[in-house]
Amino acid sequence: MIKLDTYLNFNGNTEEVFRYYKKVFGGEFSMFVKFDSLPGSEKMPAGDREKILNVSLPIGEHSVLMGTDLLDSMNQKATIGDNYHISISLDNETEARRIFDLLSDGGEIIMPLGSESWSALFGICKDRFGVSWMINYNPPLHP
Repeated sequence: MIKLDTYLNFNGNTEEVFRYYKKVFGGEFSMFVKFDSLPGSEKMPAGDREKILNVSLPIGEHSVLMGTDLLDSMNQKATIGDNYHISISLDNETEARRIFDLLSDGGEIIMPLGSESWSALFGICKDRFGVSWMINYNPPLHP
């Protein structure tokens, strides 16, 4: 299965933005995680720990609007109008690797595919046409 969603980046106001979108679209957050939940976050600047690592707001039956705060302390800065990624979620590791490799071919690997606390495999790349992609693989849950 493959699922496409929109992932937005902001300069420290993601919580405000998503609380507004929640009023617009309704529903409840399926994820609302701040940087302070990461292992080692005590080493981060205090202001960064309270920023949003990941927020997810389901919109309708099949779409999720997601977002994060970019961190000045990591030299990250969102340029409004270029502050999004297309997020692809897959339940097949081979397919996730294939898609990541093809999308990054001739483009730029921003974050290589690797294990993260939220995902078995996660990576970010920009394709040769300048489109930003996030690839996320988690194995299917079996009862």
